[in-house]
Amino acid sequence: MRDHTVAVEREHGRTVLRFAPVFNVAVPFIDRHLAEGRADKVAIRTNHGEAVTYRELAEQANRAGNALRALGIGRGERVLMMVKDCPEFFYLFWGAIKAGIVPVPVNTLLRAKDYRFMIEDSGCAAVVYSPEFAAEVEPALAAADPAPAVRLPVTGEGDSLRARMAEAGAELEAVPASATDDCFWLYSSGSTGNPKGAIHRHRDMVVTSQYYGVETLGVREEDVCFSAAKLFFAYGLGNAMTFPLWVGATAVLYDGRPTPQSTFEMIQRFRPTIYYGVPTLYAAQLAALDELAPDLSSVRVCVSAGEALPPEIFQRWKERTGLTILDGIGSTEALHIFISNRIDDVRLGTSGRLVPGYEARIVDEAGNEVPPGESGRLLIRGDSTARAYWNNPEKTAQTMLEGGWLNTGDTYVRDEEGYFHYCGRSDDMMKVGGIWCSPFEIEARLIEHPAVLEAAVVGRPDEQNLVKPEAWIVLKDPAQAGDALRAELLEHCKKGLAPYKYPRWIHFVDELPKTATGKIQRFKLRARPQPQS
Repeated sequence: MRDHTVAVEREHGRTVLRFAPVFNVAVPFIDRHLAEGRADKVAIRTNHGEAVTYRELAEQANRAGNALRALGIGRGERVLMMVKDCPEFFYLFWGAIKAGIVPVPVNTLLRAKDYRFMIEDSGCAAVVYSPEFAAEVEPALAAADPAPAVRLPVTGEGDSLRARMAEAGAELEAVPASATDDCFWLYSSGSTGNPKGAIHRHRDMVVTSQYYGVETLGVREEDVCFSAAKLFFAYGLGNAMTFPLWVGATAVLYDGRPTPQSTFEMIQRFRPTIYYGVPTLYAAQLAALDELAPDLSSVRVCVSAGEALPPEIFQRWKERTGLTILDGIGSTEALHIFISNRIDDVRLGTSGRLVPGYEARIVDEAGNEVPPGESGRLLIRGDSTARAYWNNPEKTAQTMLEGGWLNTGDTYVRDEEGYFHYCGRSDDMMKVGGIWCSPFEIEARLIEHPAVLEAAVVGRPDEQNLVKPEAWIVLKDPAQAGDALRAELLEHCKKGLAPYKYPRWIHFVDELPKTATGKIQRFKLRARPQPQS
């Protein structure tokens, strides 16, 4: 094999990826397209009217890599990226990798204290940020100890990444690496405690792009991909960058806040064929369909991850738009989706079946595998999983287990046909009347009620210190809140759930606490004092 190549081969009825001994992943994702005749094809479109060809992408990535080297950043050093969804994200990310530097995209919605932690934890050599985030990034840099010497806004007057790139050379030879060398990091969103830096290898993006992007979702060269989930999130990184680049497709980037109006406008304007959302956004889009009446005719398939998709949202979306939402589960540590429904194989209310290239075990508290139909912790094994958390051996040992298994922290049931049924995060499960109970099942029942937009369920001790379900609900029309609706929702749950599963308390709220990627932060609800209701 030639340097930096990967062979996609069939062996015993399954795909096998074979990597060249010298392998820098920037070459197959960026440089390969020039050799394959895509130089003039548009790789990136943006809501600001930019259109970047594959030739321009390759040149600008080279300039970014050379600019980082000229700043004295060495091989294996980290560059923290607080960068919005824009072409410069691509240039910086791939230019760093090609130059042997480790890019670390981080959540652009965080606060200064979070950025300070990541700066100090990563020991980064540089921070590069979009000027929009300066109000949080610059105080973090001022407070950090140690702080990086290199601090660059992406654009703006004076010194910037763009200015440095303009002075840098347009040619860059890929630094030799191997498929299993460290390549980039992603910080987990962290449902509790500080975020953890998951260390990913050169091979990881190839694995997710081929096994999920191509073989599960069917992404192809003529596709146009639009993701409401942002690039700093593992889900968005695949959706809007690695999947289209792997097959030579086109990515559409939106640098604003995804709302029903903004996402519908992007779909109408750019005519994507694949749309990636999250359950919270699909619910909000459903509520806005009548008013906005968008043209979704270009979309051939929708994808959902981040939280399990309630069956009610799937059914209503299908009825209203004619489009199928493919639900799946992935993680920052696994880089993307490893269990998914398929276009020709949708099992409503499940996360689907294993993506090619992955194995799964469902185990009890002692680590023993449980039979089909019984719930337990989901363990996953595949070649896209992070090798460790940076500077955190305790969490690494809890999550990255012997034999290459990854503890997902999710509770699942696998049925006799191989479909996986989500039961909630392992730490969200509650024992009610001595029986394990999934908050997701109760939430799904609540969302079936026409008045409910979103619901989150947690466990709370009652006056006898016994754990019972407590529901926090966002209504489509807040004016409906009151005891009459509360009683109606209780009856709705009692009719559709096992007797012990109905929520003992129901609270109406304006919004639910979520991570930037749309996951409900149930631990924040558990910590809230109970409202007088």
